[in-house]
Amino acid sequence: MTVTISSREFNQDTSRAKKAASKGPVFITDRGRPAHVLLTIEDYRRLTVTDESLLAALADPASMDIDWEPAKIGLGIRAATFE
Repeated sequence: MTVTISSREFNQDTSRAKKAASKGPVFITDRGRPAHVLLTIEDYRRLTVTDESLLAALADPASMDIDWEPAKIGLGIRAATFE
């Protein structure tokens, strides 16, 4: 069950938001737009903890379907000038 509350409601009744988070994620909005998500620590750990290494993840055939274009970085390299 997903609950959405405004940041004002969250500030006024944090305990209600914490109780709701025990049943599922609580979306906290700023000016009507989702800005934060409140989760229980168990849900957070379930989402973030993995035993899989980066190498194993990259070696997984399912990862071949991921489209990824790394951002180009500007190193500020200029041609050498000899005077």
